[in-house]
Amino acid sequence: MISNVTLTTKEKFLLDDMKNNEEQCILKYDNYQNQACDPQLKSIFRSNGQMEQEHLQTINQLMNGKVPSMSGGQTGGQQSGGQQRQPMQQKAGQSGTSQAGTSSSGSNISDKDMCMDMLSTEKYVSGTYNTAIFEFKDAQVRDVLNHIQKEEQKHGEAISSYMISKGMYTLK
Repeated sequence: MISNVTLTTKEKFLLDDMKNNEEQCILKYDNYQNQACDPQLKSIFRSNGQMEQEHLQTINQLMNGKVPSMSGGQTGGQQSGGQQRQPMQQKAGQSGTSQAGTSSSGSNISDKDMCMDMLSTEKYVSGTYNTAIFEFKDAQVRDVLNHIQKEEQKHGEAISSYMISKGMYTLK
């Protein structure tokens, strides 16, 4: 069920920033999935990008004063199309051969560099959601933003688990 909310000017500005962040994530994931050498990394980027599309749709609904219910759909652990997200997260921790070289598209960016960029991006985006959660007066909107933030954290976790499994990232 979708409920209505009246947003303050500050809340509208915060949502606009989050919309821009989601659009940038979508662009980066799309570009990087096409440039990545490792099929496993391509899959992680594709999965994360699909979730970013859902986040953008949710932010657009909020910007239109509609608060989507988070009791189903996204909170059910499913992506659009009914695919489970959990196997993707498990794959991220599996070991395999590393192809950290440059992409086949002729770009000079390595799989590791793309991962570092997306991990930094996810950390930043998660932080912006954290700030916004404290700034919104409506509890339902805060719950929606908190839900998205948790998914952003899972994106970072999938990337860092992949990097650790490939020897690209160490936690000392």
